[in-house]
Amino acid sequence: MVTIIGGGIAGTLLAGALARANRPVTVYESQPAIGAGHFLALDDRAHAALTRLGVGLDRLHAASHALTELRAADRSGVLRSDARTERRLYLRADLMRALTEFAANTTAVLNYGTPITELNSAEGTLFSGDSPVPADDVIIAADGIDSPARRHLEPERIAEYSGQIIIYGITDRPIQPTTDPSVLHFHRRLDDDGRPVSTFGHFWNDTISVWFTRLTREPLAMQDTGSQPLGGWASPILAGASAIGELVETMLGATSTVHVSNARTVPLAGARPPQAPVILCGDADHAITPAAGVGARDAIEDAAALAAAITSGGAPAAAMAERRRQILAERAKAAQMFRSAT
Repeated sequence: MVTIIGGGIAGTLLAGALARANRPVTVYESQPAIGAGHFLALDDRAHAALTRLGVGLDRLHAASHALTELRAADRSGVLRSDARTERRLYLRADLMRALTEFAANTTAVLNYGTPITELNSAEGTLFSGDSPVPADDVIIAADGIDSPARRHLEPERIAEYSGQIIIYGITDRPIQPTTDPSVLHFHRRLDDDGRPVSTFGHFWNDTISVWFTRLTREPLAMQDTGSQPLGGWASPILAGASAIGELVETMLGATSTVHVSNARTVPLAGARPPQAPVILCGDADHAITPAAGVGARDAIEDAAALAAAITSGGAPAAAMAERRRQILAERAKAAQMFRSAT
């Protein structure tokens, strides 16, 4: 039997996969309903893991938009164009709806509005406020970047600000800029070392248009994050993407509300080895700045590795230890490629 703390992407997917394999599973999620939020792109690796766990491609395609290419440019023109990998763009609410329907069609027990605030890892007991809640022999903590489980297990391993804020916008009506549709366009302003000081990205097709920006600055106070009116954000966004000001003005002019957050990471090097009964998963264990573009895929592949271990009688801790080795190797490779490109 398995208890999952957190009903986000990894937690909900893992619950549905385990229940489909006839493993009893219970999820505790702090939010009163399935999560919403911003948007994200998933590549072929993420989709392979999703379908392997039983999420139908038809369900995924109905919840997403075909993304034919990534195209990154600055004032000098196109820097990188990548159409080799099949990707799809999701509003996070649509992806969560698809995953929640997948899990709800199984025997998985989904408890919303039940935050797990404390745990005793030695005894495998959980608390929601002052009330104990039932827990099983295996506890998977997929409770996000501010994970109470990680705070209990490794109080020194806290989320760190990565130097940028990120702002997501979804236009109030579909608009059609003078750029190719179904392409995720990036425009970057670089410093002398070739690192992006600001980035503006956008995607559009006949039914949706979305944009985001990353701006290098001091972190925001908590009350200035989350859903915010566009308001005073227009000027810094335009300043960070002045080379494409007309396009940015078009996108901002059709946007009334934005989602603002501090880009943060959870350090993985030097982490305590995974140990039963509480295993960290996804952003709770290894959140990475959205600039890397692989956080959701990492969480999905965590869920796939844990599902394979649990259903085969293997050790979830060993599965997550192997996942960490893979993630660290991929990050080192990506960092080397970035250094070579600059």
